[in-house]
Amino acid sequence: MRNEGETLRRVVVCPPGREYVTYDDPRVHNIAEPADLSRAQEQHHRLRETLRLYGADVITVPELPGHPNSVFTRDPLVMTPEGFVKLRMGLPTRRGEETWLAEHLASLGVPEVGRIEPPGTLEGGDVILAGRVAFIGHSSRSNAEGVKQMAEILQRMGYETRIAAVAPRYLHIGGAMSMIAPERVLACSGTFPGDFFKGFDVVEVNSGDFVSGNVICLRPNEVIAEAAQQMVIDRLQAAKVVVHVLDLSEFVKGSGGPTCLILPIERGNWTSGKR
Repeated sequence: MRNEGETLRRVVVCPPGREYVTYDDPRVHNIAEPADLSRAQEQHHRLRETLRLYGADVITVPELPGHPNSVFTRDPLVMTPEGFVKLRMGLPTRRGEETWLAEHLASLGVPEVGRIEPPGTLEGGDVILAGRVAFIGHSSRSNAEGVKQMAEILQRMGYETRIAAVAPRYLHIGGAMSMIAPERVLACSGTFPGDFFKGFDVVEVNSGDFVSGNVICLRPNEVIAEAAQQMVIDRLQAAKVVVHVLDLSEFVKGSGGPTCLILPIERGNWTSGKR
């Protein structure tokens, strides 16, 4: 996978079960509000069905015991054109998810091509691949050493790396921006340096909450957005983007948005006429 604005072909998800709602202290897991498990399961089912409807091969993995955040498969790894990079989670209670998900990808025949080593931390929500460019966020979860290591890995693959500090309201850079086509970006206004998106068409939205810039690109100019983000939905539709609206509120309670729930492992050009 080289560009997150291309058609989604294959993706790894982790349907929520008891682990998602089983914990002593939600604060140590960065859970803002307890989720309703039955609603979360129904919402995740609809997400999987939507991904399949639009052509993605959806691979499900079971939750990691003791890890309520394992439902957010975006964060433990970064998928590149050459294989996956095993990360080192910035939230201590998520450590271990990297090995868990790496083992699943290895079982699918996906090679490991790098890893983030201590004292570096970096989470997958802070890396967005865009063809010739890789956008990397320096956030509360991804420290300077982790960002440096990730940049070096991607530069060896031919990427130009662009690094930006992530505003405190966003957990990751992926809360403030998403690819919506190979050379088109959804981005929260006033959040990034002026030349950060040089060479890209930018659809700007006002900086709202922590997932305002977070959508799943199904294929160029066609996305999944969270139902509460009406301002974003309206702006995308005005920019001629097809928007599929899903209620993912039970995962917003866990501090996640749409892209947090998927690990894309294959994208490519859409050639079929099937919808």
